[in-house]
Amino acid sequence: MVEAKSYKDTVNLPQTNFNMRANSVTREPELQKFWAESQIYERLSETNPGEIFTLHDGPPYANGNLHIGHAMNKILKDIINRYQILQGRKVRYVPGWDCHGLPIELKVIQNLKSAERAKLTPIELRRKARDFALETIDKQRESFKRYGVWGDWETPYMTLSPEYEAAQIGVFGKMVLEGYIYRGLKPVHWSPSSQTALAEAELEYPEGHKSPSIYAAFKITKLTEAVAESLTPYLEKLWVAIWTTTPWTIPGNLAVSVNPDLDYAIVEPDADYPMGKNKLFIVAAEAVERLSATLNTTLTPVATVKGKDLENCTYQHPLFERESKIVIGGDYVTTDSGTGLVHTAPGHGQEDYIVGQRYGLPILSPVDGNGKFTAEAGEFAGLKVLDEGNAAIIEALQNVHSLLKEEPYEHKYPYDWRTKKPTIFRATEQWFASVEGFRNEALKAIANVNWIPAQGENRITPMVSDRSDWCISRQRSWGVPIPVFYNEETGEPLMTEETIAHVQKIVAEKGSDAWWEMSVAELLPETYRQDADKYRKGMDTMDVWFDSGSSWAAVAQQREGLKYPVDIYLEGSDQHRGWFQSSLLTSIATNGVAPYKTVLTHGFVLDENGRKMSKSLGNVVDPAIVIEGGKNQKQEPPYGADILRLWVSSVDYSSDVPLGKNILKQTADIYRKIRNTARFLLGNIHDFDPEKDAVAYEEMPELDRYMLHRMTEVFAEIKDGFEKFQYFRFFQTIQNFCVVDLSNFYLDIAKDRLYISATDAFRRRSCQTVLAVAVENLAKAIAPILPHTAEDIWQNLPYPTPYKSVFESGWIKLDEKWHNPELINLWEKVREIRTEVNKVLEKARAEKAIGAPLEAKVLLFIKDAELREKMSIFNPKAETETLPETAKDIKAMMPGNGVDELRYLFITSQVEILENPETLTDLEYKSISDSLGIGVVKADGHKCDRCWNYSTHIGVFSEDPTICERCVIALAGEF
Repeated sequence: MVEAKSYKDTVNLPQTNFNMRANSVTREPELQKFWAESQIYERLSETNPGEIFTLHDGPPYANGNLHIGHAMNKILKDIINRYQILQGRKVRYVPGWDCHGLPIELKVIQNLKSAERAKLTPIELRRKARDFALETIDKQRESFKRYGVWGDWETPYMTLSPEYEAAQIGVFGKMVLEGYIYRGLKPVHWSPSSQTALAEAELEYPEGHKSPSIYAAFKITKLTEAVAESLTPYLEKLWVAIWTTTPWTIPGNLAVSVNPDLDYAIVEPDADYPMGKNKLFIVAAEAVERLSATLNTTLTPVATVKGKDLENCTYQHPLFERESKIVIGGDYVTTDSGTGLVHTAPGHGQEDYIVGQRYGLPILSPVDGNGKFTAEAGEFAGLKVLDEGNAAIIEALQNVHSLLKEEPYEHKYPYDWRTKKPTIFRATEQWFASVEGFRNEALKAIANVNWIPAQGENRITPMVSDRSDWCISRQRSWGVPIPVFYNEETGEPLMTEETIAHVQKIVAEKGSDAWWEMSVAELLPETYRQDADKYRKGMDTMDVWFDSGSSWAAVAQQREGLKYPVDIYLEGSDQHRGWFQSSLLTSIATNGVAPYKTVLTHGFVLDENGRKMSKSLGNVVDPAIVIEGGKNQKQEPPYGADILRLWVSSVDYSSDVPLGKNILKQTADIYRKIRNTARFLLGNIHDFDPEKDAVAYEEMPELDRYMLHRMTEVFAEIKDGFEKFQYFRFFQTIQNFCVVDLSNFYLDIAKDRLYISATDAFRRRSCQTVLAVAVENLAKAIAPILPHTAEDIWQNLPYPTPYKSVFESGWIKLDEKWHNPELINLWEKVREIRTEVNKVLEKARAEKAIGAPLEAKVLLFIKDAELREKMSIFNPKAETETLPETAKDIKAMMPGNGVDELRYLFITSQVEILENPETLTDLEYKSISDSLGIGVVKADGHKCDRCWNYSTHIGVFSEDPTICERCVIALAGEF
């Protein structure tokens, strides 16, 4: 009896140092250190042959820890930049921070004791705010770097740096000289909680706000000729009815506006209506039925007039000794709600202000910066308008029989985005940029920008077209000063090209603290110095949106290696009314061009149930915990940056996106599949050198040529996804490629070639040639999304390459001749048949008829004769059953090329193609359809000890009686 040999050491098993586990907590920082020490980003940003590519960073606010929205934003930017680097462009990414404004002021003040707050001077506050901002920037910078984001981290831009502040003053100065900046008394959004004016972008509109709405009536005192004849009989009882959701603005009422084109009815309430004794009301004719229901009385029309004819009729203010006029309003006067007549207070509303200007009405705003009535409000002085002020006005109207009804009204109402408290409209002296002066240019520029998604254009266009002014002054200490001096006697502002340029030069040298530290004489240019005692410094600072909106000038235009207009801006969808708009307006006003060519917006990150993330709900996903893990690492495992980045690529970021523990786990599973695929590829080319071992394309088996063609399709789809910023296409395509094309198909089939063949066998080297192409280009394709994994793959390539880093190697380059679409039809059919065969094999295996597919023989019937003939080519048979003695002779008589054969494609020991399906009828394991018949039976022969295939020639080789003919010639180096 011959003793069985061990063939374990004759099998080519995979070998690689590329770990099955990512070990990201350790490995990712190591790779980041490698990039930093090798200066990969810095060198490529200078030496890449392509043109400059500038993605301009929208500055996050330097006032706290980063959240998942920050992570998504910065990772998206890094994906774009890394792809452009791989495309050979000179990418310089300058990260930035927004450093001024109230949130930082509040953080500083909150950290002080009350005694310290009382003594705090503006310059001390500014120094503390600066320190706080710089400390926060350091923390945020380290987090961004940990996400794997490349950029000029040692030289970021900060809105508090002197060179930035000087550039901002330069933008402001240009707008002054163009005539776009003016000072005026106008109603602005005012935050009593912050005690400053706010821009539209600093407001939010929370759900569920309720205001005390009122219907009230004012007594008509005089009629004009146009209505005298028809209304004089009713004059004694005639009242004009209004509706408002801001009763506190009634002391500021100076007019009632009508729509000139509407019909207005004089209506009489029921006799028992308590608010309507001896009263007739003027209301919009279309609103009569609705108002009858609202006021709970039947309103009977007794006369009608046209809105335009009511103009200049007068009424008595119910609470103050003054008469006012009915005026013509705009198209905002409708019958959708209210009475069709609008209470008008020019000091408390934009539309009211415009109407007031047209009629020469004064701008009355009897409310101070704390949101309390002033002495001009008479008996109401000192009351908080939004609290007891509202209640007091309603009570007073009731006492004089002016109030018709009060009810709570739920609607969108502006809140201060920082303090989360309601704002008011209040007329104050502020500095404004007149958008009207350059609005048309801005709208033309918007139309020429590439908006992604396209609806971004539809969002920003009405915002700009409806905007007349931009309030740019703030009553804060921590910010860039508006460089204006006021005449002590007249209050006239002094702001000329010369004075602005002088202040700009000082700020460039000393920073904006100089405005608080230096005297008026020092801040004025020499020609004005003799009159320094006549002037005082203005103490308003610029809106923080003007700060960040000047970044194109302070960064893109000013820094070497960047360009303006920039290639792309990328921020959240809320920035259409924020940074996108402020950047556009400043750039158009000063240079006549948009600062960006493309604008890409993303949505917000929600939890897995579509809810907003909040600490109170306990549904916050902290990017630091995602990467490093939480205290309980079973509950919160450390996923690393690449899995977070892979999640970013998986979602359609153009709308709001979900994230939570389940989604992270699913993403990690997909990441592992990609990583395991890479590991298999690397492990099976451990002894391969492309320089001497690669097989020429023309000599390759058809399966290998099909896989190279498939790669041309896959990588073209991935490139198109990157070019169009559609990263979910990358995610779907790379996942499908790794799992379906490679793991489940090509690599599954390849194991026999790779493990069993002789080391240098053609069938093995051809496969390795394909694997090397696959792994190198897989690394390049995933590099923008999974940079750490891509670099790890590259550093584990078992043969030398000219490139130290995957990013130096450039983007995927595939030979054009590999694109061979005529291979598709047949090979797609093969794959379809293979899928059906696997289903029958799996059933036989599940029922233990076979242990593994190699124990099976497949019987295959294909109805389509042409396809059956083609499949027969993939199923060659030996001409004789008798084997020659030498390995070379055995190799010569073996059919096929050892690759393009159904037995290898199906991973079974034998395949028999049938001329008709009758043979399948009595089989236990079968599948028969109109076009295809499949049967599974036990394989012929015995199991080979080395390759585990079944063969009828086991035992015929005296030296190796337990192995098959393939293994005999493989051991002889022939297969």
